Amino acid sequence: MDEATLTAALVRDQTGLTLSVLPDRLAVAQLPPGSGLPDWLDWTDPLVGATRTGEELSILCREERVPDGVKAERGWRAFRVEGTLDFSLFGILARIAVPLAQAHLPIFAISTYNTDYVLVRADDLDKAAEVLALTCTVKRPAA
Repeated sequence: MDEATLTAALVRDQTGLTLSVLPDRLAVAQLPPGSGLPDWLDWTDPLVGATRTGEELSILCREERVPDGVKAERGWRAFRVEGTLDFSLFGILARIAVPLAQAHLPIFAISTYNTDYVLVRADDLDKAAEVLALTCTVKRPAA
């Protein structure tokens, strides 16, 4: 039993969280800060995001939408925290991120008005689901 599994088993603090695994492989693309929204972005996809700073425009979308030649980190899968999260709640992301960090699994987290999403590398999805299932209910898409 590795450190993350042991820690979760010892603490066994059921978070009451239900996480659903989204079916799509995702990518995070980086465009120059002055870029407009790209025409390859499809706002009807289940999870799409755009964040602009003074340094970049970051796009989160289905992996296959990002054209070759666009700077992107590909191969991510997402866990969605089910339900609507009240803004007064605290520690939700920590309850997910800490066990994944202890298992040496990198994450990318995003929040919306209603809920949080935690992305892990597609190759790490099974391990992440195993670690998270110790304290959360994890729902996987039908095969």
